[in-house]
Amino acid sequence: MMPFASDNWSGVTPEVAAALGRANAGHAPAYGDDALTATVVERFSEVFERRVRVHFVTSGTAANVLCLQAVGRPGGLVLCTEQAHLHADEYNGPEYFTGMKTVPIPTADARLTPASLTEGLSRLLPASQRGPVAALSLTNATEHGTVYSAAEVTELAAIARAHGAAVHVDGARFANAVAATGDSPADLTWRAGVDLMSFGGTKNGCWAAEAIVVFEPDAYPDLSVLRQRAGHGLSKQRFIAAQYDGYFTDDAWLRTASHANAMAARLQEGLTASPGARLEWRTRSNELFPTVSAATAARLRAGGATFHTWEERGDEVVIRLVTSFATTAQEVEELLALIG
Repeated sequence: MMPFASDNWSGVTPEVAAALGRANAGHAPAYGDDALTATVVERFSEVFERRVRVHFVTSGTAANVLCLQAVGRPGGLVLCTEQAHLHADEYNGPEYFTGMKTVPIPTADARLTPASLTEGLSRLLPASQRGPVAALSLTNATEHGTVYSAAEVTELAAIARAHGAAVHVDGARFANAVAATGDSPADLTWRAGVDLMSFGGTKNGCWAAEAIVVFEPDAYPDLSVLRQRAGHGLSKQRFIAAQYDGYFTDDAWLRTASHANAMAARLQEGLTASPGARLEWRTRSNELFPTVSAATAARLRAGGATFHTWEERGDEVVIRLVTSFATTAQEVEELLALIG
């Protein structure tokens, strides 16, 4: 099998597995009152170069919903791209649980620009006929494999703040964005004007580890209550903290993300040179969306490749190819050989 369906299909890294094993020895206080959780929160503060508050949960959807609940306003609007996971893939969870409305803005490559964000804001009803703009949510790396630089986040956050909105980052693949841009975690978030984020570990080698990171520790004091009410106040929370302990060990999280990005870059290079595939935008993280013939897609599946069909266009299909920390160079070359 050549696994390119999702980075969620991969297992856990040796560092994460070892950390889980260590956490499994003996007894420890429940509900995050253990020493390991406190240590890992300090690690988050080191990663972001300032004291932060961290709430652990088990899914990215939970992290996104809780972040938006924290910044929620009655009848509020949440601006995002039309491809944003919280708009397109979370089964209206953000709207259901927050009472706010997501407002998708069309984009070519899942990235907002100052111009597209400004245009999206201009199309809203007059303030007297709608709720307030409560939040801007940016996904980094995006759902289409593109990334925002620190400078780009800063520009977008400034526009949002001028309209009274909080700024949220969906960081399900945040490690890939850090590795791709070379910008620091701090520069991509709070220094750029981000208020809080969903910090994902699952797609990059954790088992089930997501974290809400609040950059002003005293902000959003209701988050603890919101998390408990949502059923994410886990009694054995130390096992989520343990995963991040392994994740951050010797910068393992950046090594694994860099490897996934490098495998995608090699795949992108081969696809660009291939007469059997067409790329409509270039990516910098670990997702690619080539257009191939339906016959080519069938040949890939027959040859053992796994991937998702993203869009059907008559005799052509857009497919999604995702690399991970576990992707090998041999798998990439075998896939490219099948495409021809």
